[in-house]
Amino acid sequence: MNLELHGQHALVTGSTAGIGYAIARALAAEGATVTINGRHEQGVGRALERLRTELPQASLRGIAADAATAEGCDKLTQGGPTIDILVNNLGIFDPKPFDKIPDEDWQRFFETNVMSGVRLSRAVLPGMKQRNCGRIVFISSESGICPPAEMVHYGMTKSAQLSISRGLAETCGGTAVTVNSVLPGPTLTEGARDFFDTLAAEQGLSFDEAARSFFAGARPTSLLRRFIDPKEVAAMVAYVCSPLSAATNGAALRVDGGVVRSLV
Repeated sequence: MNLELHGQHALVTGSTAGIGYAIARALAAEGATVTINGRHEQGVGRALERLRTELPQASLRGIAADAATAEGCDKLTQGGPTIDILVNNLGIFDPKPFDKIPDEDWQRFFETNVMSGVRLSRAVLPGMKQRNCGRIVFISSESGICPPAEMVHYGMTKSAQLSISRGLAETCGGTAVTVNSVLPGPTLTEGARDFFDTLAAEQGLSFDEAARSFFAGARPTSLLRRFIDPKEVAAMVAYVCSPLSAATNGAALRVDGGVVRSLV
């Protein structure tokens, strides 16, 4: 399917690995010019090299900036090409008992997972409205609907993203600008693989055994009953970024493997 993304410029935050990288790759494969973003020059350089190897014809840029800070957001949005597509993917997670989460962690999670998207959207949305075209996508999580007991602070940020995304969409009524959120379920990113490899080793299990235990105990409602591939999330995001998705606005689109049981 041609998603009609040629000539579009997309900024994907946190895109040197994991879901962000898969999204950047999917958009680049569809013809968009994509800006790769990470905190460090080395990581951005590696991601660009990898993408150029996989997609020799891709149009790519790279900016090292910490989108969790106001300064980093300014660096990403000032002085460069017009941003037609903004994918707010940057996010952190850290399993921790609620009574062990200090104030600093709550603030850090909010700044990284929530305020990065707020600041970047605030910078690009007026221009999108003026041009009467544009896409903003927040990468939330099924944890935004079903907050996990082991990561209450993370779930809070993902719920906040859903509210912000819908609220911004309300401000775009009558325009061709859309704002949506995408909610992945348990996804096998590099970070998740490292985490489960460590967990499996601690329990004397293989990775597959640890994964089965996780889905049986922590995500028993999963219909997929396996980890989601980042490419499966990226496919949904690429569609939402496309002109073909014009009638999808203010939506919370689940790519959660059926973890969430609600009908809406």
